[in-house]
Amino acid sequence: MPPTSRPLRKLGFLTIGLFDESDPRRGHESTLEIIELGERLGFDSAWLRHRHLQYGISSPVAVMAAASQRTSRIELGTAVIPLGWENPLRLAEDLATVDILSGGRINPGVSVGPPMHYDQVKQALYPDTADTEDFSYERVRRLLDFVRGKSATDFSGIEGFEVFSDRVQPHSPGLGRRLWYGGGSLSSARWAGEHGMNFLTSSVVKAEGADGDTDFDFAQIQLSHIRAFRDRHPDGEAARVSQGLVVIPTDSASPEQRAKYEEFVAKRTPRTTSPQGPARLLFAPDIVGTSEEIAERLHAHAAFREVDEVAFALPFTFGHEDYVQILTDMATKLGPALGWQPAG
Repeated sequence: MPPTSRPLRKLGFLTIGLFDESDPRRGHESTLEIIELGERLGFDSAWLRHRHLQYGISSPVAVMAAASQRTSRIELGTAVIPLGWENPLRLAEDLATVDILSGGRINPGVSVGPPMHYDQVKQALYPDTADTEDFSYERVRRLLDFVRGKSATDFSGIEGFEVFSDRVQPHSPGLGRRLWYGGGSLSSARWAGEHGMNFLTSSVVKAEGADGDTDFDFAQIQLSHIRAFRDRHPDGEAARVSQGLVVIPTDSASPEQRAKYEEFVAKRTPRTTSPQGPARLLFAPDIVGTSEEIAERLHAHAAFREVDEVAFALPFTFGHEDYVQILTDMATKLGPALGWQPAG
C-alpha cells in the first residue's frame, strides 16, 4: 500500500439531514443526534448539506446554531450554502452570530451560480430583480468583505439613543479565515485560492478536457484542482483543502446493511464511467468495503494523497441506525487506518 504524502489530520462527515414532511422535527433531531455522536467519537468536524424546497436541511445556519449548544468541541460546517438564494449582508450577520455562539467553531462553505430550477423559483425568490441578480463570484466577494469586517455603509455613530456600526455586527475575527468555497472546476479552484478561502472538493468535478477526450480520470482532475488552488493561494502548500468522497465502511455492518450498501453503490456506479449532462460532470465512484479495503483505495487515490482533511459524505438515503454504524466504523477503524487520531 503506497503511503499518503499527507497524514490524515482532520476527519469529518457530511449529512443531508432528511426528514418526513409530516414529522420534520424527528429528522432534524436525528441530525443533531448524529452530530453529538460525531463529537463523542472524536470527529473533528460535522458538515451540513443544503437543500431548498426539498425534504432536507434548508436552513443549515439555524441547525448549526442548535448543534453549537449541544456540543462543545466539534467544528460545524456547511457544504455548501448556495449564495444564489442568499443576501450576503444578512448571511454575514447570521454566520457571525452563530460563530460567536459556538465559540468560533463554524466553517461556512458556499458556492455561486443561479439557484437550481431558477426559472421555476425566481418569481418567488426575486420577484422584482430576477433578471438582474448577479450570481457570479462577486456575490462571494461581498460575503467575504462583510465577514472580514469591511464597511457595509458610510454611516456610523450615535443617532438619538441608538449606536450604529459601519460593519457587520457581531464581528467574529477568526471567521474570515474559516470560509470555504465548494468548487468542482479549475476556475473555482483558482478564484478561491486568489481570494484566500479554503477549498472544498467533493465527489463531483467538471470534466474539462477536450470534447472528444474519452480518457477521464476523476482523481487526476481533482488533483489538478487542488494544485491550481494552492498555486493561487497566499499560503501555498499550507492552504486548506477538504475532500468529500462517499465512503461506506462495513466492518460492523449487519448482512442486511452490507447488502443495502452494495446495492446503493451498484445503482450509482454507471454515472461514474463518463461525464454527465451539458455541464459534463464527472462523479467519483462510491467506495464500500471494510476499512482496510477503503484505506487501500484511498491511499491509491491521487487527490487524496494531496489532502490532510476529509469530510466523508453519508449516503443520503440511509437510516439513522446506518449512520451510527458507518460513523462508528469511520472513527474506530477507517480513521486509524488512515493515520488519524480522534480528538480529545
